[in-house]
Amino acid sequence: MSVRTIRHSFTLALVLIGVMVGEAADRTNVLFIAADDLRCDLGCYGHPLAITPHLDKLAARGTRFDRAYCAQALCNPSRSSLMTGRRPDTLRLYNLTKHFRDGMPDVVTLPEHFKNQGYFTQNIGKIYHNWRTSEKGDPRSWSVPAVMHYDSHRRDTPQVEGELPRNFASAIRCECRDVPDNAYFDGRITDLSLTALRERAESDQPFFLAVGFWKPHLPFNAPKKYWDMYDREAMLAPECDHWPTDTPRIAWHNSQELWGKKPAPLSDADAQELRHGYLAAITYMDAQVGRLLNELDRLGLTDDTLVVFWSDHGFQLGDHTLWCKTSNFELDARVPMIIAPPKKPATASSEALVELLDLYPTIVDLCQVPTIDGPEGVSLRPLMEGQVVSVKDAALTQHPRPAYYNDMEAMGHSVRTTRFRYTEWRDPKDNRLVGVELYDHQSDPAETKNVAADKTYTSFLPSLRATLNELRGPFTDVALPESAQ
Repeated sequence: MSVRTIRHSFTLALVLIGVMVGEAADRTNVLFIAADDLRCDLGCYGHPLAITPHLDKLAARGTRFDRAYCAQALCNPSRSSLMTGRRPDTLRLYNLTKHFRDGMPDVVTLPEHFKNQGYFTQNIGKIYHNWRTSEKGDPRSWSVPAVMHYDSHRRDTPQVEGELPRNFASAIRCECRDVPDNAYFDGRITDLSLTALRERAESDQPFFLAVGFWKPHLPFNAPKKYWDMYDREAMLAPECDHWPTDTPRIAWHNSQELWGKKPAPLSDADAQELRHGYLAAITYMDAQVGRLLNELDRLGLTDDTLVVFWSDHGFQLGDHTLWCKTSNFELDARVPMIIAPPKKPATASSEALVELLDLYPTIVDLCQVPTIDGPEGVSLRPLMEGQVVSVKDAALTQHPRPAYYNDMEAMGHSVRTTRFRYTEWRDPKDNRLVGVELYDHQSDPAETKNVAADKTYTSFLPSLRATLNELRGPFTDVALPESAQ
């Protein structure tokens, strides 16, 4: 080979390397932020008390989805569904102990797909629910080992030097101590995430950084300064503080996440303290989001980074006599979801029905990486760019009974349409119908009365049932009971 040919080949190689580096530098980064047990109690969602300036600011420059829904109101099924783009019925995963790879070992997760496209993927904090699964998180998703992702909420105790300050809280699962933010998991997760962002700013490789906050999940143990931002006397009582009229008992659960297996009477004062602690935990989490976004700005990364914020499911604070999650009511199923693309503005808000399931194809679409077969959601990019006002007719949420089961007695599938929430509970052994719920959000947004047996609504039932069947998939056709016809 001549010297001229070698020089030509070397020059061509440099050009190709330069093109590849340039393409990598032009690719959109992803900052993927998760909250745990956060219902739509944010200022940007209209909550009159919530102090959430940083998420409000993020929503102001992105798209706030006002009717986004989880696949199941429990950490592991919801997160597994979002991260794989599959419904719980596809994964056959409904509890805290099964790992999604137990049934689908070769499924390509959202961050794994980005890693396969040349991204640096990193997990700090709780993204997968993995405390009780045999596999800790999902190592295949990440370029480096995940950190602060495998633990229990009960182990999030304050870490301080010297004597531990007193606890000003007295209600069950509440703690109010005058400690710094990084005394708890979420402050330390933010510290590590800021370091990760600085490292990424020094690299030309595009990144997918997943930051999972543990709050506002129980225990409600935000540092005291966040409790001090609220007036406990102003805490809002539930819109529906009783069991909904005519709702079947199968929809109920025993709120064991709060109580354990021995429930006890909860005083009005303790209930108010729990609601106070929940808002304090939200504001504490919001402050950590603010630290991330400020660092993104300081490093000059904002214009190159897609920021996605989501919660795995909602929460009940005494609503419907329930605490925590694991039901199919609106407060469990509905979640905050904000997508802020870099540079180009997005539609400020959308009332379209969407699902966490849709994040997988949406992020792929917005970052213009190759699509992949398998995910069951749809891209929300047309909504964000104002091309359409709707992408689907309904959102599906489901939950088994018992809520934390050894032997499943029933599965409830629930569809949310523009006007209604319709739920069917069926025996998994023979598909026998054991309960039906219908709530009219046009006249009863708090879901205070089940109108499935009200003859006024008879004409709506066939189409709602057809919608549920389409999303749920094939089943044995069992007639509705007389009370719901």
